[in-house]
Amino acid sequence: MPALIVGIGNPGKKYENTRHNAGFMVVDALAQQLGWNWSKKFLINALVTEGNIDGQKVILAKPQAFMNLSGQATGKLAKKYKVDPSDIVVVYDDVDIDLGKLRWRDTGSAGGHNGMKSIISVLGTQDFGRLRVGIGAAAEHVPLEDHVLGKLSKKEKEQLPIDEATAMLLEKAA
Repeated sequence: MPALIVGIGNPGKKYENTRHNAGFMVVDALAQQLGWNWSKKFLINALVTEGNIDGQKVILAKPQAFMNLSGQATGKLAKKYKVDPSDIVVVYDDVDIDLGKLRWRDTGSAGGHNGMKSIISVLGTQDFGRLRVGIGAAAEHVPLEDHVLGKLSKKEKEQLPIDEATAMLLEKAA
């Protein structure tokens, strides 16, 4: 049962609605659905909201460092809230999954994702849940960085499985 759900992305207006911020979009939608409000935890460098889901305390978080440093806030949150890594779920974008698809794993490698590398390094384990949100591969001749940091088109945004992702997280939290 997850106690800490961390959506990772890049902070700031410049990165809103980019493919790399799919994790932020999912936890934002979940917080809105639950009626929870974000507050800034300055010492942790994250936006955090918390409440109960079926009697279980759940913390939602969005680290406010760049993606590649997501582990710093995740580690501080786990320590502050005394959350075991096995009770953490990280929500993030994945170019190896078709746009509109989700993939759940209870453990696994970073798979080349720098945000996940950071979290694994800080937590010292790969044994935590992850919900990967498919953003699809870059078009031919488009550098990976340009693809993930590119803005989602209206059609792409409609294809993101945000409702399915929040339902999956609620089911896992119950």
